[in-house]
Amino acid sequence: MGRTRRVTVSTDVHGHTAGWAEAEPAPPPSAPDPTAAAFFDVDNTMMQGASIYWFARGLAARNYFTTTDLARFAWQQLRFRLLAREHAGDMSQARDAALAFIEGWRVDDMERLAQEIFDEMMAPRIWVGTRQLAQRHLDAGERVWLVSAAPVEIGRVIASRLGLTGAIGTVAEVVDGAYTGRLAGDLMHGPAKAEAVTQLAAVEGLDLTRCAAYSDSANDLPLLSTVGRPVAVNPDGALLRRAREHGWEVCDFRTGRRAVKIAVPSTAVAGALVGAVSAGLALHRRRRPG
Repeated sequence: MGRTRRVTVSTDVHGHTAGWAEAEPAPPPSAPDPTAAAFFDVDNTMMQGASIYWFARGLAARNYFTTTDLARFAWQQLRFRLLAREHAGDMSQARDAALAFIEGWRVDDMERLAQEIFDEMMAPRIWVGTRQLAQRHLDAGERVWLVSAAPVEIGRVIASRLGLTGAIGTVAEVVDGAYTGRLAGDLMHGPAKAEAVTQLAAVEGLDLTRCAAYSDSANDLPLLSTVGRPVAVNPDGALLRRAREHGWEVCDFRTGRRAVKIAVPSTAVAGALVGAVSAGLALHRRRRPG
């Protein structure tokens, strides 16, 4: 009999909130290692592009906002890609306004839309090579978690579709099964990822020195430095330099010029998406799930 899906929200002494959600139950491995796990960033690591961007594309296809709004966000995505860096102002914007556009949505509706949009737009963009890396950990009896700035509900859907253990993500405040439009803690980015993984390890009995982490971005150096086996996947320039300096494994599944970033940094995506999506949804609130 499968176990009941579990969602956990934990706040440490510094007030940082971490959320993780187990995916749908999977058959247990034949020889599990209870102390080892692998943690995978999502955007440009597990999939091409940003998960929240593809979610927005799916919403646009369902007329939740206009193609003009999406085009505005796409332009912002290109600008951030060319800059290949994040600014403090973007983090502030993302922190202050992230998830405001889903105010009043039901959690169940969010997950239903995420399932549909994953099948339509995200599944074809999963990196085959990264998926194989995750499968090796599963085959070795290790748990595999996604770690993303996207809402934890979207992360859980992706993890479930890929047969992974679960996902760590940004926690949105929920009251009576509906989103309030506010965050319950910090955006799951940078040091917050490392803190969340450390909390999860304490709860799940993991030995972080026996764990691995995979990311494309130097923004995830805190996470990569937390585990015993850091791996750079499709790395940006700064992460590639750090990986070479420390002798970390590097996996690159991209084709063409490495200097071209396929996905924007996750917080830049969140900040840009808020501006594009919020404006569109304000004009189409009558169409939102309810």
